[in-house]
Amino acid sequence: MAQISIITVNYHQPDVTIDLLKSIAKSCSPDQIEVIIVDNGAVKNMELIFQPHFQNIRYIQSKKNLGFAGGNNLGIKQAKGDYIFLLNNDTEIPERCIETMVAEMEANENIGLLSPLLLYFDYPDIIQYAGYTPINYLTGRNACIGQFDKNRGQYNDLSYQTGFCHGAAVICRKSDLQKAGLMDENYFLYYEELDWCEKFKRVGKQIWFTGKTFIYHKESMSVGKASPIKTYFNTRNRMLFIRKNTGWLNTVLFAVYYTLIACPKSILKLLFSKQANLAKWVFKGLLWNYTHGKNSKSLGFTIKD
Repeated sequence: MAQISIITVNYHQPDVTIDLLKSIAKSCSPDQIEVIIVDNGAVKNMELIFQPHFQNIRYIQSKKNLGFAGGNNLGIKQAKGDYIFLLNNDTEIPERCIETMVAEMEANENIGLLSPLLLYFDYPDIIQYAGYTPINYLTGRNACIGQFDKNRGQYNDLSYQTGFCHGAAVICRKSDLQKAGLMDENYFLYYEELDWCEKFKRVGKQIWFTGKTFIYHKESMSVGKASPIKTYFNTRNRMLFIRKNTGWLNTVLFAVYYTLIACPKSILKLLFSKQANLAKWVFKGLLWNYTHGKNSKSLGFTIKD
């Protein structure tokens, strides 16, 4: 099997990352795998905490929180593998997962990015992801295939082209990545993997899903199901994605819809559900796109755990 670099970003969750390392150790040999841990916002060096759990670890301490895209990019720049496998630190993998992913890539040279079936860790018989539908560029909306369906093995033997990969688990060839480019760090959090897919498509590569293997995902352990950071970046980056990946006319039409319909609707919904503290972050996320804010701090936003 080819050499693989697994990259995972840790942000104040050493125990969760250790669980991932243990699952990797059970799944594959360190002879062909290097695990690169990017420790985002790390005040102290944690390498010795992670080292006992996998034999081939490369630890990168970043005192600054670079976000999901920035953290992964930092790891990618130091990766030595023929394949780059991005894995959220809040995932765990079964045996032969990596072997199956690489085999799918080697069987089809058109695949640029490949994600496996995602199952909810706390509800392992429930599907989180089995691919994405294409985005409607006028509304910025698409759907996750299979989400919340019971896993009855319906995807076990399937691999197919899909709209977008899932950032929790995605593999690519290093050679393709060098053509497509790194993730855009302007996103910081959310939508960066969708934007990355667009980059791969522009260099002639396809986005695929496979149900021949899976991962368990501890969804929202890092951010929470409803939080200021999630509300802000989802709002902000939905429009940023459209601005970056469509023409000016589509961007104008989307901006009208998003500014006059979608965001006011979200704000009203949050106000009526007594979540005014979240409603203001919808406004701030929208405002960033009009003020061309250089960073979230300019809007009074501080990133917290």
